[in-house]
Amino acid sequence: MHTNVKLDRDIRCAVLTVSDTRTVETDKGGQLVKTLLETINTEIQPDHYCIVKDDKDEIQAQLDKWLAEDVEVIITTGGTGIAPRDVTIETVSPMLTKEIEGFGELFRYLSYVEDVGTRALLSRAVGGTIGNKLIFCLPGSTGAVKLGLNKLILPELNHLIHEMNK
Repeated sequence: MHTNVKLDRDIRCAVLTVSDTRTVETDKGGQLVKTLLETINTEIQPDHYCIVKDDKDEIQAQLDKWLAEDVEVIITTGGTGIAPRDVTIETVSPMLTKEIEGFGELFRYLSYVEDVGTRALLSRAVGGTIGNKLIFCLPGSTGAVKLGLNKLILPELNHLIHEMNK
């Protein structure tokens, strides 16, 4: 029987927006990730939110910084498309210790059924672990952020962290 796990502490999260054009003022996706995370037992330190260019070295440098810190979950938004400049997935995938295949599969299924139809095949969402940290890469649209967080990440985040710390 599945029991809902609720940790008795806050989960330390970081939010990374990958975009060549967004600023803090125009970053609707990253701001929405922060807002939705705040609906459960999470904390995001001020220096655990930032925007980097869609550039492999910049993405890697920021992830490496957070991976060396006391962050448990990193959520990225943006840079997941198929345009030549979209390199979030290419940067993160080789870093994964374990991929959570079901995350991308369910994200695309729900996108197809509830939102975008066949355009869901363009959704390159990925989730997994890097060492003892969780990472989820979402497309940059607010619709994708809402879907990924509300339907997949938030309902399971306490359980995922519990499993990571067994």
